[in-house]
Amino acid sequence: MRRLQWFKLPTSFMLTVASLWIPFTVTAAFGQVARNAMQRSLTGPLGTWGATNIRFLFGFPFALIFFALVIAFSGDPVPWPVAAFWLWLLLGALTQIVATGLMLLAMNDRSFVVTTAYLKTEAIQTAIFGFVFLGDHLTVLKVVAILIATVGVVITALRPGGARGFADLKPTVLGLVAAASFALSAVGFRGAIIVVPGVSFVTAASYTLVFGLFVQTAVLTAYLLLRAPDVPKKILGLWRPSMVAGFLGAFASQFWFLAFALTAAANVRTLALVEVLFAQAVSYYSFKQPFSFHEIGGIVLILIGVGLLVAV
Repeated sequence: MRRLQWFKLPTSFMLTVASLWIPFTVTAAFGQVARNAMQRSLTGPLGTWGATNIRFLFGFPFALIFFALVIAFSGDPVPWPVAAFWLWLLLGALTQIVATGLMLLAMNDRSFVVTTAYLKTEAIQTAIFGFVFLGDHLTVLKVVAILIATVGVVITALRPGGARGFADLKPTVLGLVAAASFALSAVGFRGAIIVVPGVSFVTAASYTLVFGLFVQTAVLTAYLLLRAPDVPKKILGLWRPSMVAGFLGAFASQFWFLAFALTAAANVRTLALVEVLFAQAVSYYSFKQPFSFHEIGGIVLILIGVGLLVAV
């Protein structure tokens, strides 16, 4: 079991450290909203997989910086990765590539609203995969909280007339497979973090992020060089916005991984639904878009769900 230490803090701080997954997750969700906005603007010139690669390629150097700072302040050794670490890491890294690509692909699909609604089943699927693969235990109240928050975010994602698309096969498959991939990615990364031996949870999280981004960068860059060799050149030509997106991606991932080190992946991915509230706030203040009745209802359910999750 991962030692709940914050750079060798005394045992009396155990409870405080164990609850840090809450601010870690909220910070990560905020960073992810900003990263998605930047990444979305690059989908046009770079294509789906080119825009997906920038979060890995340009995020990797920042992950190295984060890890160096953690090692310097913690004094932890740099552990040698065990076999189990690689198995979990590859599960997390590869399924995240698939999930991100499918999400960006969905943004260009006319059934995006319905696809997004299915995509929001990620928290439920994470709970199932976390229990099956990691034995993550969730109380009945936490399961109820996950269900309430998921219903809320699905309602918020829908638009008038959008429900008609639920009868179509393409958005159903696209949304559910993307959600399953994101869920497996969360479980895989948590599995990798908790098997890193002999270091604090902060070091384990940063260590896993470095290896994860390295694998993702290598795999997707090799794919692009083989299938679309002009895209890497375009990525380098857009290095300024790509650098910003990479930093935001690494920043958000750093806090996701810190949260995964402290609690079940399902708890993290459910609380992460607050990103919907951030996105709604940005839409309201930037574009003066008023909230509809169903959006208000969905937001209320999200708040009830995440509030119950944190309380229990």
